[in-house]
Amino acid sequence: MVDRKQLKSVVETSVSHVLEKHLPRMREELVEQVWEHLEPQLSATAPASPGADVGAADLLKAVSAIHAGATQKEILRGLLDGAVRYSARAALFVVKGSTATGWEGRGFSNNDAVKNFALDVARGVPARVLQSQMTFTGTSADMDEQFVAQHRAPSDDRIIVLPLLLKDKVAALIYADAGASGRPTDDASLEVLLTTTGAWLEVVSLRKQSQKEGGAEAVAERADGAPVPVQTVSSYSDPFAGHAPTHSMKVPAPAPASEPEPEPMTTSAAAAAPAAARDAFSHLSPEDADTHRKAQRFARLLVDEIKLYNQAKVAEGRKHKDLYDRLKEDIDKSRSTYSKRYGNTAAASADYFNAELVRSLAEDDSSLMGANFRR
Repeated sequence: MVDRKQLKSVVETSVSHVLEKHLPRMREELVEQVWEHLEPQLSATAPASPGADVGAADLLKAVSAIHAGATQKEILRGLLDGAVRYSARAALFVVKGSTATGWEGRGFSNNDAVKNFALDVARGVPARVLQSQMTFTGTSADMDEQFVAQHRAPSDDRIIVLPLLLKDKVAALIYADAGASGRPTDDASLEVLLTTTGAWLEVVSLRKQSQKEGGAEAVAERADGAPVPVQTVSSYSDPFAGHAPTHSMKVPAPAPASEPEPEPMTTSAAAAAPAAARDAFSHLSPEDADTHRKAQRFARLLVDEIKLYNQAKVAEGRKHKDLYDRLKEDIDKSRSTYSKRYGNTAAASADYFNAELVRSLAEDDSSLMGANFRR
């Protein structure tokens, strides 16, 4: 008879090995995709004031709260909790086919009234968001009339609706406004939270599927020597699978070509022309230029991750001019990761990783890295 405890131990060990081997790579790819989406907006936004550092720290807390979620519900509630840092009111509507149903709300006088609310997605801003999969702003006249009548229009009469994308589909809509407070919404921060949430939902889903499927495959591998199939980043579980819509609403067909398209809310469009003019890689072939851009983005991602999870060490390292000594393990691991991906490419000679360490971590002062830092 098979010893169940022993078999379970073998399965747990095999699953752990599979996860250790493949999840870091999947996580890197997901985070790089998120960064690729966010970087144009962040690059186009200049520091507004000395209080900008406080705002960045607050945003990091909101992002960290989302990452702290171990279940899909915890992640989505973290998203809503974070959303009301940057708006007075926020609500999440689950999209199922041609329907959109209220899930939870924050900041409303009656948050329970948001639950199961049948949102009209056939017109106005919600319809534009579903059609384009992009964020749109508008006035209360562009929102569901019953929703506005029930919860009242915001004091500044401005609304924003953002899509939560999973597998290139709109899984949910986030509505936000200034409520009665008059405090304007921070649209860019809300977009950061939405993009972070989408990526993190996929990571958590992949972990669960790897644990579930990896265990069975690990047993099979021991039996016949066949390799264990690796879960790809294209698979995910629908976080709203159990949320049944209580109504049916038709999603409008795309507008005729002759009808002018509304302008989406985006910060990157305005900066597109100037960015092209100052493209540092315009003299390279399209393939090499793309490699350089990706290497540069990846270096920024790795260094930003070091900063995010070592804020106290970064502050002390800058103060005592020994950043490398304090962060040696993280820096060396990230440098190795960068080298494996771009060390033998057209971008190898540029050494974007070390350049980013000095630029971002040491604030353009290489002496802050310390005497043991090698370039």
